[in-house]
Amino acid sequence: MGKRSISDVFLFFEVAIFAAAVPFLLRLKIARLDTLLQPRVARSTGQARIAQITEYVEMAMRAGRPLVRPGCLTRGVTRYYFFRRNGLDVSLCFGMGKDQGEFVGHCWLIKDGVPFMETRDPRPLYAEMYRICGAADRGVVASGKSELEQARS
Repeated sequence: MGKRSISDVFLFFEVAIFAAAVPFLLRLKIARLDTLLQPRVARSTGQARIAQITEYVEMAMRAGRPLVRPGCLTRGVTRYYFFRRNGLDVSLCFGMGKDQGEFVGHCWLIKDGVPFMETRDPRPLYAEMYRICGAADRGVVASGKSELEQARS
């Protein structure tokens, strides 16, 4: 691990504090959460910054216990928040499925229509219940057309 700048240290603490706040954010109504997670202005950054955010989210989840809860909700919401602010167009999905007869939930990111940064595709296992849309998906929602309808246009 190379030398970190002061801005890197601030980014890590910003990620850790946000990750610790995720359980409180998830108590909000979903429409309010959606509004809070959307960037006012997204700055375009490179892959190195996205990789750095990914690393810092994982570090915060390991080092921040018990303040930072482990799991897909913390990881997904935190990544979504920071990725969107750094110009990566992703959506955040929440789904439910059954595992050994028990209902279980999962949270994952979608980029370019497919799961992003997942070890396996969650879509066959979890029915999508809600999606907080990235910029590309918001265009589809705003127009009232599905992706299939837009492709036909």
